[in-house]
Parts: sequence; structure tokens; C-alpha cells
Amino acid sequence: MTTTTQIQGTIKVVAAIAETIRELGSIPSGHLYAQLVGRMTLEQYNGVIDTLKNAGLVREEAHLLIWDLKAEELA
Repeated sequence: MTTTTQIQGTIKVVAAIAETIRELGSIPSGHLYAQLVGRMTLEQYNGVIDTLKNAGLVREEAHLLIWDLKAEELA
């Protein structure tokens, strides 16, 4: 069973990763994951990245994660 605390924690992780990509503009996916090894599994990491891509915040080109500036225009 998923608790409210777990959901809040997941949202914070997704937001922190999104903010990192936004601040940098772009980052190789492998470099970002290397910083998170031991904190999350590869499956969890891929889930976060997929969430950001599906939300239209990030796009991926040849393993390079790029913040989508169009997403900022919508805010």
C-alpha cells in the first residue's frame, strides 16, 4: 500500500530531478543517473525520466536530456 508520505516523497524526487535538468539546460542521462546510483534503482530513474518526458518538460536526444523551454512558456 502506498502512503501519503511515500507519494509526497516521490513528488519531491521528481521535482528535484526536473529542477536539476532545468538549471543545467541539458545533461547526459547517464551522468545524471550516475549521481543517483545508490539512491534509486535504474527502473525508478527511468520512471522519473519517462514521467518528465510524458509531461512535456524534458525531451531526450541521443541520451541527452534537454529541458523543453516550451514548457516554461506554458507556466
